[in-house]
Amino acid sequence: MRSWFATDANCLDYLEWIRWPDGFVCPMCESNDGWRLGDGRHKCVGCGHRVSVTARTIFDRTRTPLTVWFAACWLFASQKDGVSAQSLQRTLGISSYQTAWSMLHRLRSCLVRPGRELLEGRIEVDETLIGGTAEGERGGRGAAGKSLVAIAIELRDPKGFGKCRMARIPDATTESLRDFLAGNVEPGSTVVTDGWQAYKKATSGVFTHERFVAPYKQGPVLLPAVHRVASLTKRWLLGTHQGSIDEGHLPLYLDEFVFRFNRRTSKSRGLVFYRLMQLAVGHDPVRYRDLILQPTPGSKKSHPPGSRGRPQSLERNGVGKPWRAPADQDWSA
Repeated sequence: MRSWFATDANCLDYLEWIRWPDGFVCPMCESNDGWRLGDGRHKCVGCGHRVSVTARTIFDRTRTPLTVWFAACWLFASQKDGVSAQSLQRTLGISSYQTAWSMLHRLRSCLVRPGRELLEGRIEVDETLIGGTAEGERGGRGAAGKSLVAIAIELRDPKGFGKCRMARIPDATTESLRDFLAGNVEPGSTVVTDGWQAYKKATSGVFTHERFVAPYKQGPVLLPAVHRVASLTKRWLLGTHQGSIDEGHLPLYLDEFVFRFNRRTSKSRGLVFYRLMQLAVGHDPVRYRDLILQPTPGSKKSHPPGSRGRPQSLERNGVGKPWRAPADQDWSA
């Protein structure tokens, strides 16, 4: 990877190849007629608008060299369990922890593809609690000091699991569960749940509902898929991120886990990297001020310790531009 994206110019060309695979397209008038200026930007013949390849993407107005960005994206995509901000800072020699943290959060912000397909077929659905345990509090759906997370996962016939979806929900009421199902499960699918009464109304008229009630002290064996995903999520948070997840940023980490889980069978890390770059180029800019604000009204700003800084470029001698090779060449290896 480092030989491919050895210079910032190569990285910029790769982004251009992804953003405009059939040639330049003006974001203002959608004209295909334009040329490259001396500063690297493109000028539209139709409207005269000047635009850079990174404009209106995750990389918009970044002060971090693209060689550093691409190395971070490769580590993010290629590592099975992901990478923490501290590990990224140490691996790439980034002087500021804050810079490494914000880079990873920007990548997490773009992992949900607009218009992605809904889950279908037989779907297991349940909730789990993620976060610290408040002293003196009991467990259960209303436990304090934790975040309630809804999980849905496809069941394969005769065995195995398909794609999953996860989202933090305010509570386990009928309204909250109905909203989660509407945003993640195809109408007409079969929803398999435990005996929680709210699911009966949440699925009424839209989904086929299969309800199972576990015998006394039997344990959570009736929903193995959901409990497997919940266990893997908590283990991943405790392992890669040492459990230090701020409640306000939990949805981003859930999106990252879902992104990795749904691509767990991919044999090519290069294709996962390619998909990540597609999502990054197609996403609107994410500013640092947006990352440090928690979505909870009235809450304080949450941001990592340390000061921000500009990393040094990782430029070196490269091998040209393999992505510009003929279509029959396998560039994704």
